[in-house]
Amino acid sequence: MLGEKIGSLKATCTNKPLPAEGSLPSFETTAEGDGTLAGVEVQTMATYWAKMRTDGSLIGECPNQGVIMAQDGVGTFRATGVGNFTSDGGAAFRGAVYFETSAPSLSRLNGIATVYEWDVDAEGNATWEIWEWK
Repeated sequence: MLGEKIGSLKATCTNKPLPAEGSLPSFETTAEGDGTLAGVEVQTMATYWAKMRTDGSLIGECPNQGVIMAQDGVGTFRATGVGNFTSDGGAAFRGAVYFETSAPSLSRLNGIATVYEWDVDAEGNATWEIWEWK
């Protein structure tokens, strides 16, 4: 069951192609932005990969290459998700994200599972909405 919404961030993304697997493309995305997480103003940056599957959907992962920075410390995150290209040329992913932090203000993120919606438009503007998964 979904618990409370614990995050809302906006980011700007840039993409670059990675080596394809056969005829299916793969991408690397770098994102930087800011917003609120666990009631705290944060900045974030991350690098993740996504690859197209044979059915045209996408699968992606941020393998502990995400950083969250708060006034009183930092944290990292890892995420996985599945998605699709959108009709406007962007992409929409849904998945799970796990945080690890030493920042006292973000400590409630340690040891909990969260789920997210990551939506990116064709210009690389992204929104990241995060809920605790209970």
